[in-house]
This record gives sequence, C-alpha cells and structure tokens, in this order.
Amino acid sequence: MKKIITVICVSFLLVSAAKYEAPEATYHPTIEGTWELVSHYNYNDGIHPSDTLLVADGYRQIKMYYNGKVMWTRYVPNDSVEWFGYGSYETTDRTLTEKLEYMSASMRKIANSDMKWEMELQLEKNRYSQIFRDEEGNRINSENYRRLD
Repeated sequence: MKKIITVICVSFLLVSAAKYEAPEATYHPTIEGTWELVSHYNYNDGIHPSDTLLVADGYRQIKMYYNGKVMWTRYVPNDSVEWFGYGSYETTDRTLTEKLEYMSASMRKIANSDMKWEMELQLEKNRYSQIFRDEEGNRINSENYRRLD
C-alpha cells in the first residue's frame, strides 16, 4: 500500500510540475479578402525584378477574393475607360488561376480567348504578388498587392 501511495504521489508531482504548451498552429495565408495594388515589377532576365513601378497618385486597383470568386476594379484619374472584371479563381501554394466570366468592354478587347489567366503566386499574410510568365516560363512582370482586410 505504501508503494502505491508513493507511486501516486510521485506521478502527481511529475504531472503537476510539467508545463503544458499547446502546439503552435501553423499559419497558412489565404488570398481571401480585399487587396489593393501597390506596385508592379518588370523582369528583364526572367528571374529577378529589374525595376519597380509604384502606383501613381489617384490610381486604384482593388481585388476581392471570396469563396472561389474574384472581382476587381481599376480607377485611373483623368481616364473615362472602365476597367473591371468578375469570375472564379483557384489557388495552390504557388499558382493563382483566374477565369473571368464578365468584364468591361475595355478589358474584353485585350483579354485572351478563354479569359483565363494562370499566374505564379507569392502569398504572405498581408501581401501577395501575381507574376505573369511567357510561353517559356520566364517571368515578365508582376502585380503586387497589400491586404486591406
């Protein structure tokens, strides 16, 4: 009996002295939310940005991603041309694919025939870049966004 009480007491001491730390949750950023364009990168060598173009004063481009849908709009001061689009999107760890279903006439004039864009995705908690590539896989340019919400 004495051994059982000793084992129970030692066990209780060990359990009460141990510090419990919950496992740290791994954060997986999500593209869902509202984003604002802050800059563009151009790539001359297909790998590294060669220059950064900041958004001009008054220019705004907003993208919203939610539940598999994307919507974006662009406002350019002193320009009456409308730029907007709506469609669906899919992401992986490294890619963003947008397929527009509806868009402004100005966008339709320059859109590819299937209205689908496949881009490299670099996603962090409060920023992301969508990088456009040529047929050979070389980076051409990117749009860089910051999270609004």
